Order: sequence, then C-alpha cells, then structure tokens
Amino acid sequence: MIGMKKPELLAPAGNMEKLKFAVLYGADAVYLGGKNFGLRAFAGNFEPDEIQEGVEFAHKHGVKVYVTVNIFPHNQDLVGLPQYLKELQKRGVDAIICSDPGVIKIAKETVPGMPIHLSTQANNVNWASAQFWKEQGIERIVVARELSLEEIKEIKNKVSVEIEAFIHGAMCISYSGRCLLSNYMADRDANRGECAQACRWNYYLVEEKRPGKYFPVVEDDRGTYVFNSQDLCLFEKMPLLIEAGIDSFKIEGRMKSSYYVATVVRAYRKIIDYHFSPSKTDFDFTYWRNELEKVSHRPYTTGFYFGKPGDSGTTLASSGYIRPYDFIGVVLDYDENSGMATIEQRNHFQVGERIEFFGPQGNDFIQEIKEIIDEEGHSIESAPHPRQIVRIPVEKKVFPYDLVRREKTYE
Repeated sequence: MIGMKKPELLAPAGNMEKLKFAVLYGADAVYLGGKNFGLRAFAGNFEPDEIQEGVEFAHKHGVKVYVTVNIFPHNQDLVGLPQYLKELQKRGVDAIICSDPGVIKIAKETVPGMPIHLSTQANNVNWASAQFWKEQGIERIVVARELSLEEIKEIKNKVSVEIEAFIHGAMCISYSGRCLLSNYMADRDANRGECAQACRWNYYLVEEKRPGKYFPVVEDDRGTYVFNSQDLCLFEKMPLLIEAGIDSFKIEGRMKSSYYVATVVRAYRKIIDYHFSPSKTDFDFTYWRNELEKVSHRPYTTGFYFGKPGDSGTTLASSGYIRPYDFIGVVLDYDENSGMATIEQRNHFQVGERIEFFGPQGNDFIQEIKEIIDEEGHSIESAPHPRQIVRIPVEKKVFPYDLVRREKTYE
C-alpha cells in the first residue's frame, strides 16, 4: 500500500487518563467531550482547563484533538454555545464534531476558522448528502454505521471530502445512534447525552389480546435481548478499508476503560503500520487479533460493511460482556538498579499470581508475582486497596504507562 495516504487512527478519550493512554499507545487523533453539548453525559468529560491540558499533551506528541458538540439541542440547550465554541478555539482544539444544522450555523458564525466534522448522528448515507454538507463548509463526514464498504467507496469517489468511519466498538440498535428507546422508557434523552442503554435490557413479547401474558421471543427462561447489538471489529478487513480510501478509522469507547483504549488502539496501530511498512516486516496477525479478545466486549461482528448483519448482528441470550482478563495495574516507575516496578493498583492482586505486562513499546511478558512491597516498605501478600501504590520485582524492564493484566481463571 505504498503511495496510498495513511489513514488517521482516531481514539476515544473519556477523561484525561484515557486521552494520555490513547496518545501514548498510538492514536493519531483523539475525540473528547466537554461537560456540555456532547452525547456522552456520563463519561468523565473535560472542563475547559482540562481541554487545554489535553490539547497541550496531545499536540506535544503530534496528535490532534477533536471535541464533540453533537447533541440535538432544544432552544434552552443553545444558551452559552457561542461562548463555549470560542473557548474551544482559544484552547487550541483542532476540530469540532457536530450533528445539528443549528449548531453548525452558530459555529460557522462564531468560530469561522474552526474545522467542522459531521457526526455520525447526522446519518449521512449517500453521496448527494455528503456533497450538500461539503457545500455547507463541512471538512469531514463521519459516515453512518449502516453503510456498506461499497457505499462508502462510492461517496469517497464522488465527493471530495474527508471520510471517517467506525472500525471498532459498541454499536447501537437505533439508526446511527439516534435512539428514542431511552427517552421513552427511562426519561433520559440519548440525543442530548443521557442514554440509559435501553437496547441492552431484557425483553419479552406481549400479544395485544393477552395482556399480562409474556412470551419469550426465544425459548429461554431469562427472556431475550432482541435489541442487543454485537460489537464492531474490522481488524481482519483493514486492507480493504485502507484501499477504499477512508481517511480516518474511528474507535468507539469514551465510556470504556483506559485499559480498553490502550489495548485496542495498540492493536490497530500495529496493523495499520504493518500495511504501510516498506519492508513488510513479520507481523504476528494472530497475536494482535487475540489482543482484541482480551478486552471487555460483546461478540464481534463486521456490522453492515459486507452486507446486512441479520441475526448475526445481535446476541439474544445475554447483554453481558466477555471479560477474559482483569486490568490490575498501571506502571508508574521502574528502578533499573533493584529491578522493581512501582505500580498503581486498579484491581486486587496477590503474591503467586501470574500477570502480564504490556505497553506501547511492545515489551509484553508474563511473570509470577514473587513479592509485593507497600509504600512503607513492608512486604504484603496482596494489594487490595483501590489505587494502592506498591512495588514488585519484574523480570524485564518496564516503562511508565505500561499496563498490567491478569487472565481470569474459572472454576
């Protein structure tokens, strides 16, 4: 693929820590939300000063920052929007992500130099619509998740506009994420950032003339999860997506953990770099694909890219996640003289357990915990306290921001 434009790898940043992990583990750009005007009200999100800190950290590493302003606002939601947009421009944000024409109008009038990306919530599904938005000054379109790869290619071929597409993460049963279930059933407006994930709930079928009699859609005493979408994963299909000329590959997950962000970003960084490597050095495809199985996820699907998913796109038996590994710690420091790593605990671990270190440098290794030393210098059997700072001997050199995980064992 030498000679082709290398696509951007765009990662979620739900808070400052996740932003740093996304940047350090290989993202070319990150997207985040402020405290207002975004569609993830329950993510950590960023205060104005945090946005500036995040922008400075990202720019220091050559990474861009995009901010979501993609709610569908009612009149009262527009109060303060012009000032907020000016603040984003002042803080050095590289682009804003919008879905509502009114927000786009205000942005063009208020911050005319600010690049605008059209959110997937605007459900752009054809080239004529893409052309319209380009004529409104939109620089990039995040295409609807319901498009096939061939449809995306046609839009790219007919309209000179950047195309961003999701390649990994949770999918919504509702059209391009424009959900009404949450509003109706939980009085939480998903289109204003407060989704209750009603699509993941357990449902039964009720027949009109038999009130109170509930029929499982699938014969199972737990009911069925008829709206429960599987997670998107296009790792195997990356050559086809690169050849299609997609400008930015987007990973979903501002509500996911730092461990999730780091693991997924690292895997896609590796495979993208491999396809653009002049030497085509050895690439352990199976290893990196298996990395995506080590994060919390639902069963994977390729979504609509290669045909409508049908029954293969939903999981009817459960809304639960597959969680084969526990994220147990972050490396803060390493002492070469003693061979001790300082770790911030994120999940209980103890002496005798086998753990795995991994990081941006690719220095993955597995070892047994031989000893745990607390901050007072005492030897302890376990690290049970949240964010407890401990030291353990390690068999290889580790680096700050390396992560530690433990494979789950099942009785």
